[in-house]
Amino acid sequence: MAAPLRVDVAQLDRSRVIYTKKQIYSRLPQKHEFELLDGVVHLDQEVGEAIAFMDVREDLWWCKAHVPGQPLLPGVLMLEAAAQIAAFMERYANDDFHDFVGYGGVDNCKFRQTVQPPATMWMVCRRTDARSRRIMCSVQGIVDGTLVFEADVTGLVIPASRD
Repeated sequence: MAAPLRVDVAQLDRSRVIYTKKQIYSRLPQKHEFELLDGVVHLDQEVGEAIAFMDVREDLWWCKAHVPGQPLLPGVLMLEAAAQIAAFMERYANDDFHDFVGYGGVDNCKFRQTVQPPATMWMVCRRTDARSRRIMCSVQGIVDGTLVFEADVTGLVIPASRD
């Protein structure tokens, strides 16, 4: 059984972006095709909540090959976007964070609907545990008010080389 939606996405306002794509990826290490998030509209590090969106467009690199004639957003990219908003919320939104957050695991993952362009996928992230070397968040992906995936993602903090 799917978890209830954590937010009413109809109430979210894309014009109230608090971090733009440029600002997000000036801090996250992912570049080029892996710059998946287009904006953050809510971030509360104290409570452990973040809401971001991803524009699923027909001109994205994966559309011509996954699946020709009926492009479907790959589940692995949904999970990557989930990990990015979790890492951004927990570590990279801080100007003084210089380490790397890598994937530590994915649990309780369910893909419930397909996502085809054009669409806006909202990523709703909630912290479940945060320690100095590990973060855990529960993330929901929502399109048009429908839960399309949910997963618990774990990130591991990998210290930067201090050469």
